[in-house]
Amino acid sequence: MILCQFQLPPIFNIPKSQLQCYGESVYCVGDDMLAKCNSRQSPVERFKAVVAWNISILRPLTFGVAPYNPILGETHHASRGTLNVLTEQISHHPPVTALHATDEKENLEIIWCQHPVPKFSGTSVEAEVRGKRELKLLNYGETYVMNSPSLIFKFFPPGVEWGGNDRIRCHETGLEAELTYGGRSFLGLRGTPRSIKGKIFDSSSRKPLFEINGQWDRTVTLKDLKTGEVKVLYNAKEVISGLQTPLVKDPKGVWPSESAIVWSEVSQGILSKDWGKAREAKKAVEEKQRELLRDRKSKSEIWVPKHFNVSYSKENGWECSPIEMVVPPAPIVVPLNS
Repeated sequence: MILCQFQLPPIFNIPKSQLQCYGESVYCVGDDMLAKCNSRQSPVERFKAVVAWNISILRPLTFGVAPYNPILGETHHASRGTLNVLTEQISHHPPVTALHATDEKENLEIIWCQHPVPKFSGTSVEAEVRGKRELKLLNYGETYVMNSPSLIFKFFPPGVEWGGNDRIRCHETGLEAELTYGGRSFLGLRGTPRSIKGKIFDSSSRKPLFEINGQWDRTVTLKDLKTGEVKVLYNAKEVISGLQTPLVKDPKGVWPSESAIVWSEVSQGILSKDWGKAREAKKAVEEKQRELLRDRKSKSEIWVPKHFNVSYSKENGWECSPIEMVVPPAPIVVPLNS
């Protein structure tokens, strides 16, 4: 059985779609990390800010519960200030998600295309997140390409954590970073939970410039290898504390494909702990998708994403590009921290 296709009973779901979780990792922040990336004056300072932003995407997870698996064509569209974020589920089997975000004030753009690929072992399941993420700082003509660490589910002792390697590179500046995420060892006897270590270096000479150490859910420091000076690169408390609840500013502007609409009855059942209602509502969502699939097959129709151009090849995997150059303001708004 493919892990990503397994449907959990609602009692094991959080009342939120995975699609929304991807969007929240970009716009749900207490500190505007993206603006910092854009405001730094030197290439090295901008690169350090991008590394910090990339760390901020990771969020602590809870073992035993999971968000809903997005349906084909499901979307999530939200805004925070001048940052507008749009995600779309562009494939269901395998599950592939595309994200496009633009900020016309800061003149930056984010494009993601990624999908989890599970690998089973005796004591754990590792969900390798394939695909790439791009952050474009258009004022400087710089594109930062990065991947994602893997999500690791451990059965003994039970737990879930981010692990493996992450790479960030900018061709225009010749800078690169390699990050390694770690956690507790088998039986939880050794290792530091949610640890991160790595380095920033010059791509051409491979000369290390900075060392990175810490815990990504707490504090991460950066050591200048030339001067020995150590500074705080990332403080999780500042970034992910005091988060604001998204508000529906324009109910009529919410698309039927919006995550909150698709899963509304399931979420109502979970929040009220009416598990029978939640189970029936989830079954109805899944059956509707099967009906649509049967209908497309009977008509020999091929489903096409609404907001992204998509391609797949054995060499490059899944790739996507947004159809629209700019993401419009969303009907769902995240208030700025006062």
